[in-house]
Amino acid sequence: MSGVIDSLERAQMRRVPAFQAGDRVRVHFQVVEGNRRRTQVFEGVVLKRQGKGVRETFTVRKQSFGVGVERTFPVHSPKVERIEIASRGEVRRAKLYYLRERVGRGARVRERRYVGEEEAFETGVMPADETEARPGEEELAVAEAEAEAEAEETEAAEGEQAGVSEEAPEAAEPEPEPEPEPEEPQPQAETEEAPTDQAGS
Repeated sequence: MSGVIDSLERAQMRRVPAFQAGDRVRVHFQVVEGNRRRTQVFEGVVLKRQGKGVRETFTVRKQSFGVGVERTFPVHSPKVERIEIASRGEVRRAKLYYLRERVGRGARVRERRYVGEEEAFETGVMPADETEARPGEEELAVAEAEAEAEAEETEAAEGEQAGVSEEAPEAAEPEPEPEPEPEEPQPQAETEEAPTDQAGS
């Protein structure tokens, strides 16, 4: 039974950027107000990540008009549209609770200068947003491209056959024969009738 549950949960996991505590992130999430739905952005420093699998959450803290505000988001929630990483932080702890007691410049996290080659996205089945390719879309795109190429080839072959069939009747048409010219009356008949008239007179 646990295998079935694991497979269902794995299908609901999304591909999210690889981030950790100390990183500054921008979380785009949906807010429902009555019949309206809008996207709100929450930017701050990641205090912690806890849990695993589809139930994993992360907490983001920011300073709003001198007051610390924390918010916890599920990593794989469908209401979280996307997560953007603004900067990487250089910390040596997994839980940054000490930031709650600091104010001003002391609450800042030193930015990591050299990030190096890291994994861009964490493992997951569903993409972070609709712009990325979903599982199976790459194979579908390849199949569609092959089908379009075959259709173009068949159309080209049919066009060539139609051109040959059109040329054949033109060559087989006989040339029109010249019409016979009308014969002109001979003037000898008039010369023979003249003496007869004179003889009758």
